[in-house]
Amino acid sequence: MKNPTILQCFHWYSPGGGTLWPEVSERAATFNDIGINMVWLPPAYKGSEGEHSIGYDSYDLFDLGEFDQKGSVATKYGDKQQLLDAISALQKNNIAVLLDVVVNHKMGADEKEQVRVNRVNQQDRTQIDDEVIECEAWTRYTFPARNGQYSKFIWDYKCFSGVDRIENPTEDGVFKIINDYTGDGWNDQVDDENGNFDYLMGSNIDYRNRAVTEEIKYWARWVMDQTHCDGFRLDAVKHIPAWFYKEWIEHVQEVAPKPLFIVAEYWAHDVEKLQQYIEQVEGKTMLFDAPLHMKFHEASRQGRDYDMSQIFTGTLVEADPFHAVTLVANHDTQPLQALEAPVEPWFKPLAYALILLRENGVPSVFYPDLYGASYDDTGGDGEMYHIDMPIVDKLDMLIHARQRFAHGVQTLWFDHPNCIAFSRSGTEEDPGCVVVMSNGDEGEKTLELGENYANKTWCDFLGNQEQRVTTDENGTGVFTCPGGSVSVWVIEEAI
Repeated sequence: MKNPTILQCFHWYSPGGGTLWPEVSERAATFNDIGINMVWLPPAYKGSEGEHSIGYDSYDLFDLGEFDQKGSVATKYGDKQQLLDAISALQKNNIAVLLDVVVNHKMGADEKEQVRVNRVNQQDRTQIDDEVIECEAWTRYTFPARNGQYSKFIWDYKCFSGVDRIENPTEDGVFKIINDYTGDGWNDQVDDENGNFDYLMGSNIDYRNRAVTEEIKYWARWVMDQTHCDGFRLDAVKHIPAWFYKEWIEHVQEVAPKPLFIVAEYWAHDVEKLQQYIEQVEGKTMLFDAPLHMKFHEASRQGRDYDMSQIFTGTLVEADPFHAVTLVANHDTQPLQALEAPVEPWFKPLAYALILLRENGVPSVFYPDLYGASYDDTGGDGEMYHIDMPIVDKLDMLIHARQRFAHGVQTLWFDHPNCIAFSRSGTEEDPGCVVVMSNGDEGEKTLELGENYANKTWCDFLGNQEQRVTTDENGTGVFTCPGGSVSVWVIEEAI
């Protein structure tokens, strides 16, 4: 695949009512036209909130909108046939399909069980109280409406290491389940935030139970057979033992009919943590570049005071470009969400140019940035807010430019705190480009591109600059951009 480009085809507030899968079918050809060649779909299976579930509250992995469970047959996004039609439409347009995998926890249990638990210090999960509490917990998942179709596996308390609510006595918190598999503590090879970040929410799946690991592998084989997907996006891997995901990825790659594209969400701003995880799984997954996203957030807030020459310092795409998926926004960072750190609208075209037109990393485009979004929700202060996420100016043209002009050797001119530039040399088959951007006043760069680009006339593909640039006999020209903006210069005859 030339210049892989992902579209995250949903956001936290995507409309419900089963409209997304038909919309994906309808837009598939358009995605292809602008240069999207990979689409990341939201969790496609039934969550605990049924048709109101965004999908990260996993209830039944084997219900893709087929069974009357949690109050509906369809999921928020549509029913199973609509999902399969959407996947088919994408693949017919040469677009690979990534499915979201949420196997850290389960929610919406069907029955309570008698369990024994220990209280856990939420700020330091390694501090587990000695007192044994006899209580009840919602830990038994029987999926009565599915009635054993596709899988007869019944989840009970032996499949989980922790819960956040007990009954009789009723109490909320973090509780360590005592059973034959969990041992004295939590799983290892997880993030060390809060001492040990194995537990996140709901009924926490325990991969020390071999029956559980085999069931999740079996589900992967099943979902690949049902959907013919081309890869996966793995959720919340900092809370799941790395040894399990290494084993799981090896398994799915072995049984898949073709190599799968796999990217995992390890949301940490310390690039060394991301590198450590990549090492633990022996490089078998890519990771989202959370440090770069935070850089974009900070740069957009600081304006001309931000040193653009350091925009990639301490990022995954700089340290390990072959394992980096770059992004400007996602469903967790959008306004009013858990990891809220939005990139200001004025800076988004610059950020997207940096991930789409450089050769490093695989870029992920966020649905609201391409199509816009509007929603209302309650903030952390209890107040109701109306949020508008406008379409990013000329984002479709930047994606298109990636496929047409982001080719060949890359040269960087990151030599000024406000105005930076880079070029792509092009290849025998495909043209290159020159990208100039500024977070301050109008930017200007005198660039020597070499004799191959002597006496060429260049224009700004984005139309942000009206004038033309003509290089001299050495291929040197003065390339500009508007203040607080970006220009993508291409040879006029290549358009």
